[in-house]
This record gives sequence, structure tokens and C-alpha cells, in this order.
Amino acid sequence: MGVENDRVGEQFRDLYDPFVRNGHPIFLMDIPSAEMVKYASNNFLATKISFINEMANLCEAYGANINRVREGMCSDKRIGHSFLYPGVGYGGSCFPKDTLACIMMGETSGTPTLVSKAVHDTNQAQRDRFFKKLVAHFGGEQGLTGKTLAFWGLAFKPRTDDIRESPALTLARKALGYGCKVRGFDPVAMENVSKEAPTIELIEDMYECAQGADALVISTDWDEFKSPDFARLGEAMNGKAIFDGRNLYRRQHLGEMGWHYYSVGRAAVKPV
Repeated sequence: MGVENDRVGEQFRDLYDPFVRNGHPIFLMDIPSAEMVKYASNNFLATKISFINEMANLCEAYGANINRVREGMCSDKRIGHSFLYPGVGYGGSCFPKDTLACIMMGETSGTPTLVSKAVHDTNQAQRDRFFKKLVAHFGGEQGLTGKTLAFWGLAFKPRTDDIRESPALTLARKALGYGCKVRGFDPVAMENVSKEAPTIELIEDMYECAQGADALVISTDWDEFKSPDFARLGEAMNGKAIFDGRNLYRRQHLGEMGWHYYSVGRAAVKPV
């Protein structure tokens, strides 16, 4: 809590004390410091996401598996497991907004925030890097024209209808720009998508969304997507290609079932 004097701080403490008896602490500090706690915390979590994505890209370049690398590094208690999952980058409101706020504050005060700038740039580049896998699969940018892409997951993360700075929408809009037909399914976010991105065809069922698609793109790790019926999915689609931005599936398993499978920080798989 940011307070101007100790008396106000004690009033706040008395007010909130009944709600924090489970061990969550109350911190009293000056107002600028309290504001910076929020910016610094979200910026640091964004940094962890951009860092693991950068390591994932190195893994792809050198033939390592980011899932195995993550297991090893996260076993170190100094590092931990939280927010170290590779993917297509962070979205939402807080992480992008607060990282950009730190960058702006640095520019305004003449105190460059070079790490924050790199975090933001890395996050934006991660979406472009993932999209290039689509381009390469279809033989170049012209190969995307006329293709149908099914998107599972449109919110920036599961268990929310928030589509602000959603990586899925960034990828979908890029695909539309190359002449693709884009269909999408999300358990709760489709009403918001219909207002924000009306050119995306929204389908109420995940398998119907994939009907006739040349590729499936997964950008949000909803539980519904973690154990699909791959046989049913393969029968529905025109092309058996999955672009998994959340590393939901086992590579070998997909290859054995005849899929082209692309993920993050792991080598691509072709049908066995």
C-alpha cells in the first residue's frame, strides 16, 4: 500500500487485516514505490516469458528440446517453474502495458531500460517467428493464398475472454493479410472476437472449426485442446498439419499418426 503518512497506513492495515490472516502480507510504503512494485513485478514476469522463448529459439537452432531444457533449469530452486513456458509470447493488458510503461518512464527520465526494451522486442518477434513456420510449410507467402486455417484459442490465455494483445489475433490477422481464410474457436472469447475481428469466421465447435482446414493453429492452452481426438481431427481436415504454439502434444506421437507437427523450441515432425 502506498501511503502519505503512518496514520493513514495504520488505518489501511486495520481495514484489510481480516482478509490477510492466511499469511499474505501487507506492505506499507511510499506511493511511488508502491506504484513501481506493480510495474516491476509484471515487467519481471514478462521478462521470464521472453527469456524462455529466446532459449526455445536457440534450442531449435541447435537441435535441443526446450521441454527437456526447461525441466533441467527449473529444477534449480533459485529459478523455479513459474512463467517459464515457451510459446508465442505474452498478451493481455498488464504485461504489455507495464513493460511499455517502464520503457516510457526510462525514456522520459533519461534512464534507458534496455532489458525491458529487449523483452518487448523479443515478445513481438516471437509471433513473427512462429508465423514463418506456416509460411515455410506452405512453400512461401504465395502458398498461403486460398488456404484455410483453423485457430483453436483466441483469448490471450485460458480461462478468460480477454483478447487484448492476443497472439492468436496477431497470427490470424497476418494470415488474412496473405489471403488465407481464417476460422476460429474459443470456449469463451468469441463474442469479443466478433466485435474486434469480424473477418474471422467463428465456429461454435472445435472439430467443426477444423472442418476442411489446411492447418490447425493452437495459440491458447485451453484444457479442451490438450487431448483431442486426433483421428476425428485428421478426417475433418484437408491437410494434417498442426502448428502448436503451446507445446501441448508429444512430437513422436503426432508423427506416428501421420501429422506434420510444428511446436516451439523443438524440432518439427513429419509423418512417419
